[in-house]
Formats: sequence, C-alpha cells, structure tokens
Amino acid sequence: MLAYDLGDGAQLANLEPWHADQFLAALDRSRPHLLADVMAANLVFTLEQSRATLQAWADARAADTRHLFGIWIDGQLDGCVQLFDFSTAMRTCEIGVWVGQATQGRGLATRACRAVIDWVITERGLLRVQWTNEPTNLRSSAVAKRLGLTREGLLRSAWEVGGVRKDSEVWSLIASDHQKTTS
Repeated sequence: MLAYDLGDGAQLANLEPWHADQFLAALDRSRPHLLADVMAANLVFTLEQSRATLQAWADARAADTRHLFGIWIDGQLDGCVQLFDFSTAMRTCEIGVWVGQATQGRGLATRACRAVIDWVITERGLLRVQWTNEPTNLRSSAVAKRLGLTREGLLRSAWEVGGVRKDSEVWSLIASDHQKTTS
C-alpha cells in the first residue's frame, strides 16, 4: 500500500522515519488528548525520539511483524493506524488508531481502519483482526462497532499507559465477517 484516498482531503500512507518531524508535530498538537490512550504520546517528546520510534516501526514492517500508516489531512499528518502483533503464520493481527482532537468526528478513523482491514484480509490473507480499547473510551468502542467488529470480552488490568493500569475491551473481525460487510 503506497497511498489511499480517504476522501475529504485525507490520505492514508505508510509512515516513514523521514516523517519524524510531522509525527512529533501531530503528537504535540494533540498530546493532552492522547496521553490517556496512546503510548507514543507518553514516550515521544523530541525529534530524535520521534525518528527512533518511526525507525523501529520501519524495521518491524521490514520483518513483517508491525505496520504503521499515517493519516494526512490536506497534507498535514494528524493520526495513525497501527498494526501490532502482525503474524502471517497465525494469520492474525491487532489494529489500533488515533487521530488528533481537531480531526475527531469526521469519520476518518473509521475509513482509515476500514481501508487497512481490507488490505490485511484481502491482500495479506489474514483471518482475524483484533481491536482493544479502554472501556471508557466510547469513541474507540463506536469505531469498532462501525467497522463491524464483535465484542468478545474484557481483560482486566491488561495494559499500562502513563503509569496507569487499564482494562481492555476486546473486539475482533474474522475474514468471513469482513466478506459479509463488503459484499
């Protein structure tokens, strides 16, 4: 996937180490909004950290274990779609997304995730896409529902961000579900 038009002046494309300044700027613009749920907002504060983070993602993409896509609006980076635990052997992955505070409510997170999920299932042949979110993050739960994911349960105290332990709501989409929503 080189680039994908999301409509409304938005584009989805691979996020590369040479985008480090844009990545840092996107985090800085919405950092207070992102701190509770986005690990990078808690770890990336300098251009060097931004470049190192994006290089780690690029190395993981080369190993085909993680993938990172940027969401650009009118040429400005304002969010990411992340694929974690990408396994062609198990044919599974986990997806996550964040967009800047000013971008929320435009449907871009849903459209970007839909494009990535389609790529994961159709092009890469994965059979299960998992989504997790903190249960009080109602916007994230709403995106999962709009994408046609099924809520599977709750993992108590499953992760930590910003020094706070959090529960995770677990959702999934399997390939046969995706085929029903795209046909």
